[in-house]
Amino acid sequence: MESIHWPSEIRLAKDRRQLLVTFEDGRQFTLAAEYLRVSSPSAEVRGHGPGDRKTVAGKKNVEIIGVEPVGRYAVKLVFDDLHDTGIYTWDYLYELGSDFEARWQAYLAELEEKGLSREPPRRR
Repeated sequence: MESIHWPSEIRLAKDRRQLLVTFEDGRQFTLAAEYLRVSSPSAEVRGHGPGDRKTVAGKKNVEIIGVEPVGRYAVKLVFDDLHDTGIYTWDYLYELGSDFEARWQAYLAELEEKGLSREPPRRR
């Protein structure tokens, strides 16, 4: 798997709510943990076929607790909700950064359409 976009730096913010990614072409993206979590490339989120994609709600306060390299082509992000099955390739991270506005607005519209919220469920 050959990446088109190569990162020159990947850094987790001190508050664990943002991943800062700088690419060799000079583009830099600050990706929120919530955005990364709801956009996970895992089968749990994407599903196993067309139409299987899940809408992940309630992740407004999610944090990244681990960033693990996967070969030379990706990282595995570990979130504090224990989701850890998404492999984020360099190209996918670049795509998430480049297309943030459209993807985020589509996600918010999907939540509203399904009556879901970004807020985590309240504990009783």
